[in-house]
Amino acid sequence: MRSLGLTAAALAAVLAVGAACSPAPATGDLSVVTSSTVLADLVAQVGGDRASVSALVPRGGDVHTFDPSASQATEVSQADLIVVNGMGLDDWITPFAQQVGASDTPTVELAVDLPGVDYIDNNPHLWMNVQYAARYVERIRAKLVELDPAGADAYNANASRYQAQLTTLDDWVRGQLATIPAADRRVVSFHDAFPYFGAAYDLEMVGVLVDAPGQDPSPAQLATLIQGIRDSSVKAILAEAQFGDQLAQTIADETGAIVVSDLYTDSLGDPPVDSYEGAMRWNVDQITQALR
Repeated sequence: MRSLGLTAAALAAVLAVGAACSPAPATGDLSVVTSSTVLADLVAQVGGDRASVSALVPRGGDVHTFDPSASQATEVSQADLIVVNGMGLDDWITPFAQQVGASDTPTVELAVDLPGVDYIDNNPHLWMNVQYAARYVERIRAKLVELDPAGADAYNANASRYQAQLTTLDDWVRGQLATIPAADRRVVSFHDAFPYFGAAYDLEMVGVLVDAPGQDPSPAQLATLIQGIRDSSVKAILAEAQFGDQLAQTIADETGAIVVSDLYTDSLGDPPVDSYEGAMRWNVDQITQALR
């Protein structure tokens, strides 16, 4: 387990300053901390003006390996709710919450034991299937109503509105990806973020470039990967903005595959990809343009 880098003295100082300088949340205003910007957007859509939502991992950050800083101790210790994905994606948040005295703060693991999900090899990236993101929204709504019953009408209305948007988004994604020829639907991705996307929208995920971000393949693995891409007639390599596309470009030069760069999975970015819906629309536009 990584060291969080907080001495007892430093942590006490941060919490003391936060207690002196940070006013208590207004009545009916829930303070919600999430691991990633993707989850922060989903919570904000449901919480509306009754919830103050922040993400610990900044835009463009890597949620898999993030180390929270001492300056985020107050943010977590004063939260009314912590929202994480779970399934190993953001497990670093649990020891951090314990260290800052937030071990009793209500925590929601959105991906864990989610009804109606066909899990793929314990992969945590469920939200890449829009219908599963809608199930996240329902779990968020239920928890917000539990913690703030006075806001139930607002949360229910916000969730209903957003669920309708997600239904429209899911239909649009299916329609766009249906235009890709069957022979061009084999892809690989930088890391294992697309299994649910592929399963939902009929793209064949042939493999990944790295087992986990920061773990580049060995020369032998690279040679095997290149041969597998050639043998499977892979059309495209999906590369994500937060990790760069240098490795993907190297492999593309050897195989003739197209690199689809600047996709957004674990993190949001600047407009137009500063929301979950915006990121999904961006991704689908880039993928369909490349594969058609």
